[in-house]
Amino acid sequence: MSRLPAPLLAGARASVPLLLGLVPFGLVAGVAAVDAGLSPLQAIGLSVVVFAGASQLAVVDLLGRDAPLVVVVLTATIINLRMSMYSASIAPYFAGFRRRWRGLCAYLLTDMSYALAIATFTDGGGADAAPDTPDSDPARARLDPAEPTHRRGYYLGTAVAIWAVWQVATVAGVVVGARIPDRWGVGFAVPLVFLALLVPDLTDRPRVIAALVGGGVAVVGSGWPLNLGLIGGALAGVAAGVAADRRATA
Repeated sequence: MSRLPAPLLAGARASVPLLLGLVPFGLVAGVAAVDAGLSPLQAIGLSVVVFAGASQLAVVDLLGRDAPLVVVVLTATIINLRMSMYSASIAPYFAGFRRRWRGLCAYLLTDMSYALAIATFTDGGGADAAPDTPDSDPARARLDPAEPTHRRGYYLGTAVAIWAVWQVATVAGVVVGARIPDRWGVGFAVPLVFLALLVPDLTDRPRVIAALVGGGVAVVGSGWPLNLGLIGGALAGVAAGVAADRRATA
């Protein structure tokens, strides 16, 4: 029997279905980093320090085009602004943690770890499930979201599993990318990944408008100095989406 805490195991098991889709994403991130001119050590360091899929790919793309550092940082910041909303939402559940635990939780925060944790913290996370049900998870059945140590364990179980798989996949991509000839031009994988992330999310009119406006401005601004077309597109897309949403709900 495993000696790992039940909440930690429950979190790790809950993340398994998401990890399958994370592997190809991490591989592309590693390959793209090497294709953009980063050394294997730099590519791996970027993955460990930044640890953010979409912004990581955007940073790699900008670095490959010799964009100024301020543009690279600003772009990554804009893409990751959603993390501030995630943090504000989940912070009350971590309020009693020591600073070092809160810092670790903040570093490991991703879309997936947030979604799994907040759903569990708000709906009981299966704490009422019967342990003797044949298809139940005994670790999840013993999870009590009202207990701070259980919340911390569950969150870290999901977040560390996601972090580990992402790093391994990125390293694998770096190794593969270092062996791919430059003439293959694997940089095309970056826009394809962004399209794969974008299309399933176009579920209503405001989001479609945001995507069209943002993409249009980014294309028109592709020749702008300092590679500001991407930032301009992001800001225009957000503004258009917000305006469309307000008009729809007015």
